[in-house]
Amino acid sequence: MRHFSAEQLDFKPEPDRWSISENVEHLTIVHNLILSHIEQVTVSLSSSKESGWKSRDDALLEEVKNRRTPLEAPEILWPKNQLQHEELFQRFEAVRDRLREFAATNNAPLRSLCFPHPVYGELDCHQWLLLMGAHCERHLAQIREVTSSADFPTLVRNG
Repeated sequence: MRHFSAEQLDFKPEPDRWSISENVEHLTIVHNLILSHIEQVTVSLSSSKESGWKSRDDALLEEVKNRRTPLEAPEILWPKNQLQHEELFQRFEAVRDRLREFAATNNAPLRSLCFPHPVYGELDCHQWLLLMGAHCERHLAQIREVTSSADFPTLVRNG
């Protein structure tokens, strides 16, 4: 993403569509929130519910990645456009690194610890981790739509 110009990062094909930088900010906000919640649940080890998608991880991931089904994020998860691009990418990388560290070192019974998703219902913590990857894929598809827009700014190279 860092090879895009500031103009490209901020380009919106339509006023109600997100730019590349807004997609990255949204991912950062959402993934920080999800990972914090997973960390809380795994520390407390308290969950008496079962995933509504038990034994259907693949179906869940396909549903999340499916851009044919429009989803409107709650306003709290909308980009605020208050960060410089460099800081935005640093924060995105930080949450990605935190996620990798959690996945590599956590020994909690992720399949038996659940909390609800506002659209997909009760998910176990393992599914939440999978969902974060699918969520990135969904927004990568959205970014590709932005960059394929006829009005997307082209890079002018000197020399």
